[in-house]
Amino acid sequence: MATRRRSPPPKRPRAKAKATPKKPKQAAPKPKAAPKKPGGAKAKTGGKTPRTPARRRRLGWRIAKWSLVFVLWLVVLGAGFVGYYGHDLPDTEHLTGPETPLAITVLAADGSEVATVGEMWGELIPADEMAPVLPEAVLAIEDRRFFTHGGIDAFGVIRAAWRNAVEGRVVAGGSTISQQVAKLVFLSPERSVKRKIQEAMLAFWLEREFTKEEILTIYLNRAYFGAGAYGVDAAARRYFGRSAREVSVAQAAMIAGLLKAPSRYSPANDLALARKRAGVVVDAMVDAGFLTEPEGEAARAGVNGLTVARRSGPPAGYFVDWVLEQVPGYVGRDHGALRVFTSLEPARQRAAQAALADVLAAAGKSRRIGQGALVALDESGAVRAMVGGRDYDTSVFNRATQARRQPGSAFKTVVYLAGIEAGLAPGDVIEDKPITVAGWSPRNYDGEYRGPVTVREGFARSINTVAVRVGLRAGVKGIHAAARRLGIESRLPADASIALGSGEVTLIELTSAYVALANGGARALPHGIVEIRNRAGDVLYRRAGSGAGRAADAAAVAAMRNLLRATVAWGTGRAAALPDGLGTAAGKTGTSQKFRDAWFVGWAGGLTAGVWLGNDDGSPMDEVSGGGYPAEIWRRFMVEALR
Repeated sequence: MATRRRSPPPKRPRAKAKATPKKPKQAAPKPKAAPKKPGGAKAKTGGKTPRTPARRRRLGWRIAKWSLVFVLWLVVLGAGFVGYYGHDLPDTEHLTGPETPLAITVLAADGSEVATVGEMWGELIPADEMAPVLPEAVLAIEDRRFFTHGGIDAFGVIRAAWRNAVEGRVVAGGSTISQQVAKLVFLSPERSVKRKIQEAMLAFWLEREFTKEEILTIYLNRAYFGAGAYGVDAAARRYFGRSAREVSVAQAAMIAGLLKAPSRYSPANDLALARKRAGVVVDAMVDAGFLTEPEGEAARAGVNGLTVARRSGPPAGYFVDWVLEQVPGYVGRDHGALRVFTSLEPARQRAAQAALADVLAAAGKSRRIGQGALVALDESGAVRAMVGGRDYDTSVFNRATQARRQPGSAFKTVVYLAGIEAGLAPGDVIEDKPITVAGWSPRNYDGEYRGPVTVREGFARSINTVAVRVGLRAGVKGIHAAARRLGIESRLPADASIALGSGEVTLIELTSAYVALANGGARALPHGIVEIRNRAGDVLYRRAGSGAGRAADAAAVAAMRNLLRATVAWGTGRAAALPDGLGTAAGKTGTSQKFRDAWFVGWAGGLTAGVWLGNDDGSPMDEVSGGGYPAEIWRRFMVEALR
């Protein structure tokens, strides 16, 4: 009983709690919420509470639905993207390089043999059997993250894009070795967005199908290293007379340095420039950790002492090299023995070599003329003769196709064509008097001013102030447009100085521009390969015409022909006039500042030829102008070539 009486006490505190003043404390929050009633916040909150989970579910379903739609569209677009760029990807079954030297026979237009090249490729050597410093040098300068990326190096792409943006032009590329292999083995040299996308797709495929060592081996045995050498072993033998298994650090650095620009950095072309580039590679090897600083110092000293193995080339060596560099672009590299039929004419080639050699032998030393070049094209752009320097055995650098030099007044042909297209005529009168454009005041060659002269006289006498006024009439954009239509692809200045030839062009592209005027206005693409056959006689490539379209209309061409004939008849090009019976010559002289370059380009009898004289280092000649020795060389060549 006592127990029953004691049971109520636990209940009393609860009863007391209801009656105690603490109850208002529990309700104290209510006054704080009260002010929210007028704004309806409490009502909304109270009405929203039961619906929040449902709304969240509906929102989640919407997000899931549209995410699925987005993903499906990505899949569809991705499939279309891959299908569009991947449907014509090349066959990827054959990746082994040729294990025996290629035999390529180069034939002239008359079927005679110009040269046979049998060792364009060296021994096929796995990367791990080469001198270790050779792959290391290539990785250091070309693709340091090769063993860590998956085919595309995002950091490299970003770095290259930043450098290009800062420089305002393309100075760096972000391609990996895998991408380079894709381009070398499967793709053409074409530069387009489609090719870059296919290159990336093939790079990913290569990374999936091959080990890094295998990809590196393919690259080192396929890449072009200048002077007709494909693969590091061919390069090592060509330049240093030894196998890729035996090269030194300095030799490896020089070979690796060639990959950026094989022809430009070739030690057979410019040993000093090749040494400078090799020094950059040595620095990269030290920075990448392949060499210690003391080893780098020793390698730099070794680079400065490097020499190049000499070789005796074919009589038309410059032309042969130019042609062989183009062969892989037409038939690939896994093709076996080939017969390459070209446009070269042996008699005209001999005439070109003799004309240049005779003048250089007679006046080269006394007038400080170190080098010269000559190229001759027919009316279709086919190369009939090519001389890229005074001695192929001494320097294989082709000054007809590789050297970019200021053409001086020889570029006025493009300027006057643009002026005629802008409304000028040969008989129009222009004032020859001092002129200043944006603070620039060009002067005439002889320092004299003639007053009113015709457009014809201004061109024939190569009057600078008249050319600048013609250029202002045409506009820089008009001159650029005319140059592109004529086939000049080199970068040109965007100011008034373009009227006096301040840009840099190659001899072959400037000569091809004149061909377009000689043939009546059709653009002429310079070419040397007519047909390529394999050992069995099957045609692998045959030229079927340029299809390049017109460069200028008939009226403008007729006016320019009038000006160019006047230049030879009574203007600055009188030394190029031909004897009776060989046709009427038309052409233009050109001389750059301080006599660094001297040109004559012109045509007669269906043949257009260009001549350049100068020094590789850009040093001045002894007052050699385009109307002097270049015009004489042109005349000597034409007399023999047209007989």
